[in-house]
Amino acid sequence: FRDYLYIPLGGSRGSKWNALRNTIIVFIVSGFWHGANWTFITWGAIHAIFFVPLLLLNRNRRYLGEVAADRLFPRLGEFMNILITFALVTLAWVFFRAETIAQALDYFMHMFDLSLIPDRLEIKRYAFEILPLIFILFSFEWFSRQNEHPMQRGRVWVKTTLIIAMLLALGNYSNMQEFIYFQF
Repeated sequence: FRDYLYIPLGGSRGSKWNALRNTIIVFIVSGFWHGANWTFITWGAIHAIFFVPLLLLNRNRRYLGEVAADRLFPRLGEFMNILITFALVTLAWVFFRAETIAQALDYFMHMFDLSLIPDRLEIKRYAFEILPLIFILFSFEWFSRQNEHPMQRGRVWVKTTLIIAMLLALGNYSNMQEFIYFQF
């Protein structure tokens, strides 16, 4: 998109408004490129909305370096930036996954419906089984952050074992009933 759309449109040359316009066009076209559906276009537009403040505040090139390059852990501000970015991008992906805008909005309604929160015992069980596995996977990614694709390197059996353990743990929370015997 950069070489075939952003730069031919003028890129960031000229006024800030031209760069802003070109960036918005690229994000919306990237959504359209994924499919001719309003959900994909909305997904692209949301990413443009996330990026526009960075352009307006001249912070769009600020975070290109490695987070916590000389430290074991990120600073609180860096961690919060990681968390906010992850949350915003994850929420935007709801539109990418949904078949219609109405379906995406319905997903959001159910995501934040507090009546769906399970009882405390189930939350404790879930946290005890799943969170350590998630922590291990995130730790692996964090300590391999200087590599471009850390999960593609290293000991395959360790990663495979962790992923299988997560899938098995997640399977414990399925509401599916046994197909053959559930009515007997």
